[in-house]
Amino acid sequence: MTHTKLASIALVLLLVTLACATEAPAAPVAEAQQQAPAEAPSGPPRSFHLGFTPFPYAISGEAVQYVYDRIAEDADLIAHHFDNGVPWPEALTRQKYSDHLINDWNFRKANTPAGHKVYVAITPINIWRDDLALYWGSEEGLPVPAPWDSYSFNHPDVKTAYLNHAANVVEHFAPDYLNIGIESNLLAHGNPAEWPAYLELHQFVYTELKARYPDLTVLASVSAQPLLEGYNHEYDHASQLQALNELMPYSDIYGISIYPYLTKYLAEPYPQDMWSNLFSLNDKPIAITETGYPAQEFTVTNENITISSTSEKQAAYIQDVINQADANQLEFVINFVLRDYDDLYNEIYAQGDLDIVEIAILWRDTGLYDENGIPRPAWDIWQTALSRRFQELP
Repeated sequence: MTHTKLASIALVLLLVTLACATEAPAAPVAEAQQQAPAEAPSGPPRSFHLGFTPFPYAISGEAVQYVYDRIAEDADLIAHHFDNGVPWPEALTRQKYSDHLINDWNFRKANTPAGHKVYVAITPINIWRDDLALYWGSEEGLPVPAPWDSYSFNHPDVKTAYLNHAANVVEHFAPDYLNIGIESNLLAHGNPAEWPAYLELHQFVYTELKARYPDLTVLASVSAQPLLEGYNHEYDHASQLQALNELMPYSDIYGISIYPYLTKYLAEPYPQDMWSNLFSLNDKPIAITETGYPAQEFTVTNENITISSTSEKQAAYIQDVINQADANQLEFVINFVLRDYDDLYNEIYAQGDLDIVEIAILWRDTGLYDENGIPRPAWDIWQTALSRRFQELP
């Protein structure tokens, strides 16, 4: 299954779900979901934060508010993930952003739980990871307007606009962590000719941000699967390692996006040395910027692939992630989806685009709550870790 297909559905999901965010009314949490966190065990303190994105399970204000309410209880970090465009011309000339963007930002900020760490991810790369990010104007995900559609990543206007945009994000959200390049290494695969220009942009923005905000943790994240030799055969392993090594000097954290079931191993056991092989590639502090694992079996018909997962396999994966976070003193772990989005999936299915449906299913069942809001076994593991006292590393 190709990266382009994955990107296409990710964009669709972003567009159909973010659209309802600013209209979300306050909604009480259903009785079935009001489970108290597990009692604090006599285990050691944890050095890592645990978080989710507010990705909703349905196209409704109630679903949006539900996820924020659960993040307040089930996490100590919230991840605002913006992979849906950049207001390029407005950022360049410091014009006011569109009401659509400002309303979304204000809603997110107002619903960010007090006391939670804040992680914000933005990117100048489009969701297909092969060119400049789309345009966020009157809505997100619009075509890049002229003359921006002809610019390389290192064009002076792109560099100025993206730096201004990143600074606006910092001023608005006051994040603890700012990711300025989501899964950046994929550009080296999707459009290798543009990689040097992107690297110039990234180095410029990182350096300027660190000068302005020296205490802010600034990073770029990478997709893990291409960095693990033989896990996905479509990637050139050597060029991916080179991209990582060129990127990491300009990143405070080695941020990893990882979905092991989207490799040749599917939902079967992955190699025991997966984590050690991955973590040994760089010596920066490590964070898992996004991850997930399905709790149900599903089939991608067009690809003739069945991923035979279960809630037990999901729980084992989450336990493995927690164990790795402890053993390697990770900064944080973000499970992208909090609750299964069957309702959203059914809405997409009703629109009749079967190609999109077949890709949407890939993350549908990766929530720690099922589609009815019932916690899964992985939720208990997550809560046990969350209930441990957080202690900053010396």
